[in-house]
Amino acid sequence: MARSLASALVILYMSNCVAAFYLPGLAPVNYCQKDEPNCKSEIPLFVNRLDSTQSVLPYEYDKFDFCQVSSGSSPVENLGQVVFGERIRPSPYSLHFMQDIACKKICTKTYTKNDPEKSKQFKFLKQGVKLNYQHHWIVDNLPVTWCFTTTTNQQYCAPGFPIGCYLPEKGQRTDPCSSNSRYSTRNSFYLFNHVHLQVTYHGSQSEKWGSTLSGEGGRIISVKASLRSLNQINNDAPTCDEANLPPLMLPIDDSNEDLNSISIVYTYSVKFVRDDSIKWSSRWDYILDTMPHSNVQWFSILNSLVIVVFLSGMVAMVLLRNLHRDISRYNSQSDQEDAQEEFGWKLVHGDVFRPLETACYYAYSLAMAYRCCA
Repeated sequence: MARSLASALVILYMSNCVAAFYLPGLAPVNYCQKDEPNCKSEIPLFVNRLDSTQSVLPYEYDKFDFCQVSSGSSPVENLGQVVFGERIRPSPYSLHFMQDIACKKICTKTYTKNDPEKSKQFKFLKQGVKLNYQHHWIVDNLPVTWCFTTTTNQQYCAPGFPIGCYLPEKGQRTDPCSSNSRYSTRNSFYLFNHVHLQVTYHGSQSEKWGSTLSGEGGRIISVKASLRSLNQINNDAPTCDEANLPPLMLPIDDSNEDLNSISIVYTYSVKFVRDDSIKWSSRWDYILDTMPHSNVQWFSILNSLVIVVFLSGMVAMVLLRNLHRDISRYNSQSDQEDAQEEFGWKLVHGDVFRPLETACYYAYSLAMAYRCCA
């Protein structure tokens, strides 16, 4: 009777644990115009390391001379993010739910030829543009995507966007430069110093989770970036109208006298769009559907198989060697007394095959663990 009561208590306790179980980072976050106990208005935007398909070296965000945040805490990175070398940091971009921003200045960077440090930073920035280094921003555990039409007339949404584009003197235009006809001058560097963010959210009016909110709320389902290269006329009062501003072209020759007066103004704009046709659970579909099928990395697969076979062979050789020695000794025993003596691998058979004293609780734990992971 006591064992049955204890088993029932264990099952009841495990059921309560399962009811509150969810994977970290996968729980939906509710946003609203004003902060509430289960809803917040500020939408944090984090920046990650920059990488390139033309280079094997990734760089942290502060390695480039972009606008930096003066204060702020970085999110805790999990083991997978640390292993893959991700470096998530806070950003100076401020987003609030359902608050559109027409044009907002972040900072101004000025480069002069007489300043060796600034000249070095400018050369490094141009090198990053030439190697097509990519930004990786994160909003609500979702990558900020850049959707464009490729040279083969296919729609593609990349989980990142370039810092600029370089149009060589000869050859085909790359995807960053082909996205806009304004970037057509050969042998030129174009820097994307303006980012327009379109934040699409699912409204809370027709959802059960929205009944707990006092006002209008939503859940973010996508954040798409549109890139612009704008050469501002008035750095103190910048505008984000692409039609009235020429593109920002970086000089090819660093020894040019124009380098003494180069100023780069970084701006951004935000637009919130409501779309109730897409559920929060399906917000990754538009990225996965447009990504091309990557080539099979046969070398990596064969390398992994060789390592697995080699290590398995080593373990098998050690086991066979020890078991063969013990079996040969068992076969060479001459009398019954020697046969009753336990040695070798028989010394652990009592622990391996010993029945559990709490087998019932062990079975309950396995069943509930399977239920949590299923």
